[in-house]
Amino acid sequence: MAKRRDPNSRHYVDNKEFLAAITEYREKVLAAKKAGKDKPRVTEYLGECMVKIANHLAYKSNFVNYTFRDEMILDGIENCITYIDNFDPEKSKNPFAYFTQITYYAFIRRIQKEKKQMDTKKKYIGSLDIQELLDSSADGNEHNSEYLDYIRKAVDESASLEEKFTDQKSKLKKRRPKYLDDKEALKMAKEKSEVMQTKVESK
Repeated sequence: MAKRRDPNSRHYVDNKEFLAAITEYREKVLAAKKAGKDKPRVTEYLGECMVKIANHLAYKSNFVNYTFRDEMILDGIENCITYIDNFDPEKSKNPFAYFTQITYYAFIRRIQKEKKQMDTKKKYIGSLDIQELLDSSADGNEHNSEYLDYIRKAVDESASLEEKFTDQKSKLKKRRPKYLDDKEALKMAKEKSEVMQTKVESK
């Protein structure tokens, strides 16, 4: 009986086909640049690979429970497209590792951004006189009651995100899968991610 392929394995993107497609695309980009023409569009196949990588990574245990997972996926895809030209087939034959790492760092930046926004909410909520709000809502005013519900929800979300972020940091120390051991691919991805992080922090 044939063994069923695990849909969550790294083979959801064929690395050889991915490499061939991105090498062909890179040649077209270089040729267009040399001829002074517009950069060609990313092919549908390459786009599908990036979407698959982002979606599958988002469903890993350390990312799956975030409420803003869709934003993480979009960030990952955007970063992959932004830095597609920086993958050099002469330095690495593993585009899967490169784009997985690009997506991974995009996810981490989104988590940090959301945590920062939650921290801002916490500071604002901390500056409010909750007891005064509770007293003023005792008259049954529906508006006040809804506002208090919003505050409680924001506090709960902030605490939950803080817990997830702490848990995420502990999981980052664990060993990465073997397919991410391509040092050249990871080096290229890390360099581009550091550039992106600098741009984000400067805003």
